[in-house]
Amino acid sequence: MKKSNIPESQFELQVPESLKTEEMTISMGPQHPSTHGVLQVILKTDGEIINSAKPQIGYLHRCFEKHAENITWHQVIPFTDRLDYIASMNNNLGYVIGIERMMNLEVNERAEHLRVVVSELNRIASHLIALGTYGLDIGAFTPFLYVFRDREKILDLFEEISGARLLYNYIWVGGVAYDAPEGWREKVLEFCDYFEPKIKEYNDILTYNKIFIERTANVGVIPAEVGISYGVSGPSLRGSGVNFDLRKDDPYSIYDRFDFNVVVGKGEMGTVGDTWDRYWVRVDEMVESVKIIRQALENLPEGDAKETVPRNIKVPAGEYYMRTETPRGELGFYIISDGSKMPNRVKVRSPAFCNLSVLQAIAPGVMIADLVAIIGSLDIVLGEVDR
Repeated sequence: MKKSNIPESQFELQVPESLKTEEMTISMGPQHPSTHGVLQVILKTDGEIINSAKPQIGYLHRCFEKHAENITWHQVIPFTDRLDYIASMNNNLGYVIGIERMMNLEVNERAEHLRVVVSELNRIASHLIALGTYGLDIGAFTPFLYVFRDREKILDLFEEISGARLLYNYIWVGGVAYDAPEGWREKVLEFCDYFEPKIKEYNDILTYNKIFIERTANVGVIPAEVGISYGVSGPSLRGSGVNFDLRKDDPYSIYDRFDFNVVVGKGEMGTVGDTWDRYWVRVDEMVESVKIIRQALENLPEGDAKETVPRNIKVPAGEYYMRTETPRGELGFYIISDGSKMPNRVKVRSPAFCNLSVLQAIAPGVMIADLVAIIGSLDIVLGEVDR
């Protein structure tokens, strides 16, 4: 075709001034049903397309780290409950193991097994909330009812062993607060038998639902290198295909004795690292948690789970960083002791905080409705973000 001699500038579309768009600033939150807590996200948009998303925190500040400097070592434990209040058992465990390692304290075998059982039960309970609330974010209400039905059974087990249903103060330095009551082991195994078939229900009603897949596949992709550079961990990083789980890669407690798989995203419905992969990792991790629970209960030793709980806690002067794998990723406690009855410093490395930080890297270019799916897929808890 013969090239026209008319300058290209004459073919440019002349947009009337009345139709030209301007960048608009929108405040999403802090009271918003899809922010999973009092989180504010400042959006700059061009119509429905997001140019930038900046998370603003500080609306739920716990003052945990300052509180820890003014109470005894053991009194800190109930405050760890209130960080990620959806996974309090896991929070207890990380802090307590850090102190035990500083004290060179050996823990009773029965207590170690009970710790693993309650931690994995709490992982399942946390992931159930992640599934149910994520369904709500996307517009599916029924799965929310299914997962809360099953989570209640876990809370019944927690109430029986600890006396509480949300904030447990159960895992203590040297052991646990209470031994398992008679018949509790059998009830946990009954729950495992009941729960395993239910995962197929979740997959049928939500995971492989056509509308859910269209809303989540190829959305909010976190490339592995981006996730690592932002300090993303847990299911949010494993969804990007990164095989990293502290229970395997830096074992603590007695996790090195158990046979289980690390679940990673494979891009089954779209792109590796999209919101569907992050959701799916949590679904499959519940299967692996059931495996661990069964193994721990099968070899549950006899004895007194409080046998190695010291009457007085004296932590030698020094510092230690302890990290564990919580439902949201790497929870770290950097503990400094000056030898007194109170911590000199307790600094928390929050997985939810680091996971939230990647939002500003992956949000530009998506639609506002997709941002809701992205935030939900990160499974943040603001009590831990603000600490």
